[in-house]
Amino acid sequence: MVLVLRFFDKNGFIQERFFDIVHVKDTATITLKNELCVVLSRHNLNVSNIRGQGYDGASNMRGEWNGLQALFLTDCPYAYYVHCFAHRLQLALVAASREVIPIHQFFSKLTFIVKIVCSSSKCHDELQAIKLDEIAYLLEIDELEKGKGQIKLVV
Repeated sequence: MVLVLRFFDKNGFIQERFFDIVHVKDTATITLKNELCVVLSRHNLNVSNIRGQGYDGASNMRGEWNGLQALFLTDCPYAYYVHCFAHRLQLALVAASREVIPIHQFFSKLTFIVKIVCSSSKCHDELQAIKLDEIAYLLEIDELEKGKGQIKLVV
C-alpha cells in the first residue's frame, strides 16, 4: 500500500508528497485502516486530523458502509472521500489509448512483459543477466562509448 499526503504548506500552497510504502497481508478494509493508523501514529500524525481521503474505485476502498473511507468517516467526520485523481487520469488514458490500435497494442504488450518479469525473481534475474551480457558484448565490439556515470550507444 502506498501512502501519499496532500497538505497546505505555510504559504498556503497545496503540496503532495510520497509518504510511505507499507506491506499488507491482505486488502481487507480493517487491515488497511489499521496499517494506515500505525504509519500515521509512528510519525505523530493524528487520525482525527484527516480532512480528505482519495482512493481508487475498488469497493473495499470507496464502499459507503464497509469501505475504508466509511471506516475513517466514523473516526473523523471531516475526512471526505474523493476518487483519486491519478487513478481517474489512468482510466481516461487507458480508454483513450483503446481508440488508437498501435498504442493500445504497445501498452498491452508492455503490461504483459512487466507482469512476467516482476512476478518472478528468477525471470527478473535472467533478464538482468541477459542485459549485462548484451552490454558486455557491445563494449567488446566498441558499439558503446563509456563516460563518467553513463554509457552511450554509438550510432
